[in-house]
Amino acid sequence: MLQDRIKELKEERNAIILAHNYQIGEVQDIADYKGDSLGLSQKAAKSDADVIVFCGVDFMAESAAILCPDKTVLLPELSAKCPMAAMITAESLRAEKEKHPDAVVVCYVNTTAEVKAESDICCTSANAIKVVNSLDDNEIIFVPDKNLALYVAAHTDKKIIPWEGYCPSHHFIQRSDVLTVKARRSEAEILVHPECKPEVIELSDKVLSTDGMIKYVKKSKAKEFIIGSETGILYRLRKENPDKRFYPASDRAVCPGMKVNTLDAIVKSLENMEHKIIMPEDIRVRSKQALDRMLKVGRDD
Repeated sequence: MLQDRIKELKEERNAIILAHNYQIGEVQDIADYKGDSLGLSQKAAKSDADVIVFCGVDFMAESAAILCPDKTVLLPELSAKCPMAAMITAESLRAEKEKHPDAVVVCYVNTTAEVKAESDICCTSANAIKVVNSLDDNEIIFVPDKNLALYVAAHTDKKIIPWEGYCPSHHFIQRSDVLTVKARRSEAEILVHPECKPEVIELSDKVLSTDGMIKYVKKSKAKEFIIGSETGILYRLRKENPDKRFYPASDRAVCPGMKVNTLDAIVKSLENMEHKIIMPEDIRVRSKQALDRMLKVGRDD
């Protein structure tokens, strides 16, 4: 069985497997840790593993490499890419900074290491408002997710300059999708990720990160939930809460890049020690500064 082979290779390589909440079920089941991108990288940094197999998308494996320079970080499938992270480059961010010389850059963790290196501070979907409000500066370039930027702008007095990026899986959840499911499941609470559009967020009972959803559902007395996020999270929600019911806000909210990692890919990755995440040390150090500044502010989930 592939699961047995993976266990053998983990022992041989002193490896751990990290799986994002959007991964397919069998990958979540074989993982040592499940969670959001930053939380997983923090887990990796604290572990005594020599090898980290990151089952997520490209920028997540980079974050692990940024925080764990003494470990080997592997991305099982090179095609596991984040379309939103690809919507901004270090060069285009530098050009935007020239247009707004008095602004500071708040960078969502869903970005490449090169973009993080050009930013002043990072944020997650859980702590974006807290990070922005912690700054003394009043003018903020917020990259790359416009929807998250608009959500933050509604909760701060600071001037937010949004980048025109978005997560396709969340951006294409429509208000009509949510209303259709709600009409059939009138008692269900609506939980929405802040990467969704404002008109979808307006319908929600709670706006939460993926880990925020996991934690909230466990404590909630509600028995039914409409989930406005990438559909992969429903596997974990259902597995950990068998007495509750979960419905996707849209069946189209699927990230192809999150689905390419498989048990076969994990086996090949560990057998061949591929694909290693390598980055220039100057980029790693500068991007880590932006992450470290965020970690001092703390998380809100």
